[in-house]
Amino acid sequence: MRRRWRTPELTKTDTDFMPMIPLSRMHAAVLASLALALSGCAVGPVYQVPGSPASPVYKEAEGFVVAAPADTLEKGPWWQLFGDPILNQLAEQVDVSNQNLAVAVANYAQARAIVAQQRATLFPTVNLTGGADRSGSRGGNATVDSNGNVRTGGGVNNSYQLNIGASWEPDIWGRLRAGVTGAEATAQASAADLAAARLSTQGELAANYFSLRELDAEIDIVASTIEGYERVRQITSNRFEAGIVARSDVLQAETQLASARDTALGLQLQRQQLEHAIAVLVGKAPSTFTLAKAAWQQTVPEVPTGIPSTLLQRRPDIAAAERRVAAANEQIGIARAAYYPDISLSASYGTAGSVVSDLFKASTAAWSLGLSAAQTIFNAGATRAAVAGAEAAQQAAVASYRQTVLTAFADVENQLSSTRVLAQQQAVRKQQSDAANQVEAQFLNRYKAGQVGYTDVVTAQATALSARRSLVQVQADRQATAVALIQSLGGGWHAPRTAGEP
Repeated sequence: MRRRWRTPELTKTDTDFMPMIPLSRMHAAVLASLALALSGCAVGPVYQVPGSPASPVYKEAEGFVVAAPADTLEKGPWWQLFGDPILNQLAEQVDVSNQNLAVAVANYAQARAIVAQQRATLFPTVNLTGGADRSGSRGGNATVDSNGNVRTGGGVNNSYQLNIGASWEPDIWGRLRAGVTGAEATAQASAADLAAARLSTQGELAANYFSLRELDAEIDIVASTIEGYERVRQITSNRFEAGIVARSDVLQAETQLASARDTALGLQLQRQQLEHAIAVLVGKAPSTFTLAKAAWQQTVPEVPTGIPSTLLQRRPDIAAAERRVAAANEQIGIARAAYYPDISLSASYGTAGSVVSDLFKASTAAWSLGLSAAQTIFNAGATRAAVAGAEAAQQAAVASYRQTVLTAFADVENQLSSTRVLAQQQAVRKQQSDAANQVEAQFLNRYKAGQVGYTDVVTAQATALSARRSLVQVQADRQATAVALIQSLGGGWHAPRTAGEP
């Protein structure tokens, strides 16, 4: 049972370390019972989850229609919402091969090991020791035994010892249990860090993958444009040879064609870099990894947002920050426990003899029980400073938790806003691209008819190419925003319940 204790005024009595005192079995039983009764007390503050600012609804969710059921993100891996089998295969490799995740997994295993170490301090420590000594001497006075034999001084002596001892520090003030609870909270924070690292890596993979597919689409657009520019250059060359146009038209056509080829090379470079980045994310050497061109699944799933309060359980970074507040809260109890005396119980049982068989004789056995207590009566305010430091650390953890919550809400609002605006932009850019394509065709026909100069054709071609690429880019941006929104909502992850929760 955990109770809140008010820190009493310290007395200045001399409670220096007391040596181990042999006690009767009745006295030892009484002391052990008293220690067990007191071990239910704790001097640390009762932990409460810090309050955080929140609103009943998302501001940017107004008019945001969610077509998918509310539990979509919880039914399976979130990346499957995009319907791309290649992305599904890559995302599954992240858990197995990504080295950043391997670091997070190892950190979590280390945190769990620390919990086990802390929990072990609640139990007695039992030690078994044994030893054997052999000693001898030469010379000395001669003696005559009962049979009249003369023996010189000296000889060989054997000595054997066997001892089993136990010591236990009863957790009267809750210091040890606070250490266990704090370690458990830290391990839970580490588990949330692992989930956050996994979500971040998966999101980065998806974003890079969609960017690569968008580049494939741009490369196709530029390649088709280059073919058109080559035909126009040939037409212009023919008109120049026929004396219809000036040589400047040919030079402009060649410049336009070279610029498009340069753009294609730049896009190829960006694709290679993204392919290398994806290789690292799935734990493979870039030299051995190739992502072939494939059809781009331009699905943009409807992402269920829920209500803001659910974000506190769905975001692993929020859960990690809250667990660190809980760990800091336990450190206050550990620091306060220094105001009270350290009490420990000990017991031992051992035998000794000159031969091994003597170790099992009751006549050679000895036992002892002991109680020791130590109280610091003056340390120049070190304990008070340690408590103040632990309280300040807890306040800093609370502020960090609240800042994490505010940032999370802002992330969701930003992605909701981007989702709405990008959908509108895609419709506008589609109209822009269709119109630019028609203008390009009209100016080219008018140029062939001698009605306009080639400069007008170049301008129309550049505008049309830019519009086509912008349309493809906004399609990729919508998918990237959907990924970012899923990440902002926690990717379907939920904080596990802790002890005491309903």
